[in-house]
Amino acid sequence: MTETTADDQSNSRNPTDGASAPSVSPPLSKNAQKKLLKRQKYEEKKAERKAFAKEKKQKEAERKRREWEKKLSSVTEEEKTKLIESRKDLRKETMEKRSEEREKKMERLNRAKEVGQKIVVDLEFSHLMNPSELTSLVQQIMYCYAVNGRCASPSHLWLTGCQGEMESQLLKLPGFDKWVIEKEKQSYIEAFQDQKENLVYLTADAETVLEEFDLKKIYIIGGLVDRNRWKGLTMKKANEQGIQSAKLPIGSYMKMSSSQVLTVNQVLEILLKYLETKDWQSSFFHVIPRRKRSEAEERETDAEDSERKKICIETSSNVFSLAKQGKERYL
Repeated sequence: MTETTADDQSNSRNPTDGASAPSVSPPLSKNAQKKLLKRQKYEEKKAERKAFAKEKKQKEAERKRREWEKKLSSVTEEEKTKLIESRKDLRKETMEKRSEEREKKMERLNRAKEVGQKIVVDLEFSHLMNPSELTSLVQQIMYCYAVNGRCASPSHLWLTGCQGEMESQLLKLPGFDKWVIEKEKQSYIEAFQDQKENLVYLTADAETVLEEFDLKKIYIIGGLVDRNRWKGLTMKKANEQGIQSAKLPIGSYMKMSSSQVLTVNQVLEILLKYLETKDWQSSFFHVIPRRKRSEAEERETDAEDSERKKICIETSSNVFSLAKQGKERYL
């Protein structure tokens, strides 16, 4: 659901047409180049942190192994047998618990196919993204499936336009073939051709504000990581296809430091949170990172936090004082 803030670019073809010849990405503005460089540095640091975490995990596993061996070597054979059996029982219990949790998750996701809110991730933009952007989108979809699976009442998730390089990347994810999610090679227009009047594209450029969910509606999130290159693309696509569009009511509840563009998984998590709580403000504050909020918003939030802390402290002091007075009266 990402869009661009860069200057308008002229294109020799319709970017929403996945069947056309591969497009040439428009040149990046200076601002976009800076953002891209910043993103590359972030990815490098992210890779370093990941390698460090992996090394730390391996060292911790090796430390626990040595401790276990040392513990076994310091006891009798009988005690050693008891320790080993106890460890096996613990592992078995853990595995049974995980298996039970997986079964419950599968039950929830399968039930969502019948009663859950239909939410589609539109994957017809893969030809507009470079390899790193495709990788980022695949990770976002993985997060989408994970957060949906954790919900007490998950949505009925669809991936449409799932073909070509996008499909190849998704198939590399461990267990993707077993995901309880609809995977359609065809577009959502084709998949829901008899329900076109119920399709609603969620885009920050829409004039209509999404206030409430309708179980009959099918909400679409644009699967596009564009690094600010394709302004208004999802809105244009919705208009050309003659389907409804709507935007999240972010501006009514929160001040943003930049555009209201969010990642695919952030949008989905907001929708899931709202379906659970029926509270937009709480949903936005739960999902949207602090760095995306304006300084004024942060000051208001900090002020509210400070006021809540002040009230808690004063309340605690009053309770303590009354308790002390009561105690002195009975002395």
